Amino acid sequence: MDQKQKTIKLQSWNVNGLRAVIRKNNFTEYFDGNEADFICMQEIKAYPDQVEFDFSPYKAFWHNAERRGYSGTLTLAKEDPLSVSRSMGNEEFDSEGRVLTLEYPGFYLVNVYSPNSQNELARLDGRMEFEELFRDYLLGLKAAKSVIVCGDLNVAHKEIDLKNPGPNRRNAGFTDEEREKFGKLLDSGFIDTFRYFYPDVEGAYTWWSFITRARERNAGWRIDYFLVSDCLEDKLVSAAIHADVMGSDHCPVELVVRL
Repeated sequence: MDQKQKTIKLQSWNVNGLRAVIRKNNFTEYFDGNEADFICMQEIKAYPDQVEFDFSPYKAFWHNAERRGYSGTLTLAKEDPLSVSRSMGNEEFDSEGRVLTLEYPGFYLVNVYSPNSQNELARLDGRMEFEELFRDYLLGLKAAKSVIVCGDLNVAHKEIDLKNPGPNRRNAGFTDEEREKFGKLLDSGFIDTFRYFYPDVEGAYTWWSFITRARERNAGWRIDYFLVSDCLEDKLVSAAIHADVMGSDHCPVELVVRL
């Protein structure tokens, strides 16, 4: 990256299967003419040799799950990073392709797909372990330089962040435990950029259940985020949710920042 300050646009999207999105042409429509400097994707469920798509002018950095057809992250970047990391120091979560970090002179970009706590909260304990490890990992990066975190964090932080908070109180993504861990992460020196710009906006969601046709009713959840270390507060330009982009049960989110 150029050492001089410039405006950078970043987007993040849980595509829920990259090959499926490409087959539906939704990704092509989204990709063509996209002016983002970075596009981070989660739940790609694919290896590079399974995807026939020209990502130019972007360079593609993959972190695949060892299990094919599962999880995984992908970051598209227009400029080469100083370094790439596919580990946060835990074999279980690293093997699932959960965290992908690109380092640039002025910042780290962390693409994350947090584990789902699953039905009947079967993986809640593991999710709590991930939260602790991930926060420690981010704080280690933050001690060196600015951090931008994006991805599907699989938690709606506040009641304003989902359509029906009451009935979902003990469901995966809206447990007291998950919400507390997210708050703890923010309290350790990170900003939820969408709420920074739009603290009181209701009905702003990034995920809708396919099963209940929830998108038609906008009965959704905001579980996809851009977080930044608090030293970047005065560098924030805008944040957005692109709910009009189809192809997945999630939609893209965006951050514009001066770095």
